[in-house]
Amino acid sequence: MAYDNDNIFAKILRGEIPAQKIYEDEYALAFPDINPQAPVHVLIIPKGQYISAADFGAYASPQEITGFYRALSAVAKKMNIEESGYRIICNAGPDSHQLVPHFHAHILGGQKMGHLLATTG
Repeated sequence: MAYDNDNIFAKILRGEIPAQKIYEDEYALAFPDINPQAPVHVLIIPKGQYISAADFGAYASPQEITGFYRALSAVAKKMNIEESGYRIICNAGPDSHQLVPHFHAHILGGQKMGHLLATTG
């Protein structure tokens, strides 16, 4: 699958759609999720054109990978959830419910998280 330059995160990176920047450096941009699932819910996107975690892992430079993970840590600290705890989620592909075809991570915190998956009954 080719990268879609018209996805919403690509437009945010180009400044075509405004976003409240929580963190930004040469490798990543972080902003609040528009549909928060926890008191703290921040999206972190790499600035490169990567579709999924697999794409990012295969083709990002070591500097981009390091920069992205440092951004995750910086956001957790900035949002004051570093000590209380937080969850990092990266969805990949249709079964995971990845809505935007640009690799990204969700940082969720500010409350106890519970189980990783909802139980079905």
